[in-house]
Amino acid sequence: MSSRKHRKPRGHASAEHHVDERWMASYMDMVTVLMCMFIVLFAMSSVDAGKFQKLKDSLASGFGVVTSQKVDPGTLDNPATAKPGEPTLTVQALAELNRLEKLKKAINAAEARIGLQNDVTYDIDVRGLTVHLSSSTYFASNSTQLTDVAARVLTAASGPLRGVSNGISIEGHADRTPAHPPFPTNWELSADRAVAVLRELVEQGHIAGQRVGATGYGDARPAASGSTVDALAKNRRVDVVVLSSAPEDVRALIPALLKAKGAQ
Repeated sequence: MSSRKHRKPRGHASAEHHVDERWMASYMDMVTVLMCMFIVLFAMSSVDAGKFQKLKDSLASGFGVVTSQKVDPGTLDNPATAKPGEPTLTVQALAELNRLEKLKKAINAAEARIGLQNDVTYDIDVRGLTVHLSSSTYFASNSTQLTDVAARVLTAASGPLRGVSNGISIEGHADRTPAHPPFPTNWELSADRAVAVLRELVEQGHIAGQRVGATGYGDARPAASGSTVDALAKNRRVDVVVLSSAPEDVRALIPALLKAKGAQ
């Protein structure tokens, strides 16, 4: 029996002392992921409740889930449209809305001084400020003759209107009662009513002629439905629209700003 010792294969001893360490890479990845997870959890635990609520309402309104009760004017801007050194669209829209509201108050104050503030109504929208002259206070049926009250109202409104440079669109309307001679249709009747108001503003109120224009809509755009005396009187009207001079993208924000003011 041979007493010669068996030699171990060369390299076996080094293999015993250099165990495969690839598991370390997986372990380090897991530790990194856990660290990131805890950082995120910590960040979530310190969320500003007010900002989170605003974000939630904004997202919900954007996806049509709920109707937000308040509109944050700061969320109306599109950063892509803002130019360096220029006011944001929202700031411009707020300034334009303030100008229109200031003009409305000035006209209403002028009417109040002669006791006729209840005979004029107003609307502000993307077009500008609309001064509604409606009812038999201004026109009798099938007539373009301005009443004495109508002339006094227009004279009072002329002062504030001269103080601005906006264009003015004067839009005549008729009720659904068929026109009678000398008017072939309600189109001529409504257009002549608009011209009557235009002439009063230009000739007596001294509004520059290049600022104004007249349009007739007949009975195609009623303000009230039905055939009652009150409904017919509301449709027998002329709208004096003080046109906003702001850019279209600025004017488009005005309804949302009005809604936000109403919700406050």
